[in-house]
Amino acid sequence: MTVAETMRRKLEAALAPTRLEIEDQSHLHKGHAGHRPGGESHFRVIVVATGFAGKSRVERQRAVTAALKEEMGHPIHALSIKAMTPEEAATDPR
Repeated sequence: MTVAETMRRKLEAALAPTRLEIEDQSHLHKGHAGHRPGGESHFRVIVVATGFAGKSRVERQRAVTAALKEEMGHPIHALSIKAMTPEEAATDPR
């Protein structure tokens, strides 16, 4: 199972997202700290979940990283997180 597949499985189980995008951006960090041959070290995620309602940006990011706690540090070196409610996502330009 790839790192992205593991991330998807864990985030879906923990957060029941209505939308989940996982992008391996490792190729953008070639030669930088934490980069490994074969990638799967630097990721960007967009998570849309109703459970984020009433939570701060930091609380939302903590929920994402808590779901991925076993992968954080290794194999995941860097994780960019955009966490929104469905209402926020409806007005998001991306």
